[in-house]
Amino acid sequence: MPYINIKVTDEQVTLEQKRQLIAGVTQLLVDVLNKDPKTTHVVIDEIPIQNWGVNGNQYLGTKK
Repeated sequence: MPYINIKVTDEQVTLEQKRQLIAGVTQLLVDVLNKDPKTTHVVIDEIPIQNWGVNGNQYLGTKK
């Protein structure tokens, strides 16, 4: 049973974008690892932007 955890910053990811991520990652596991989509679980975590860091620094990206 594959479990995929996608983490993104909370910068207004739409429901449609989340749907596309879930469908795309599921299909990738079907194509590459021959996994059953019925048992493939995908979770998307939205991380507050102030809790994200890159290159040793707190990320202070702009909200849209």
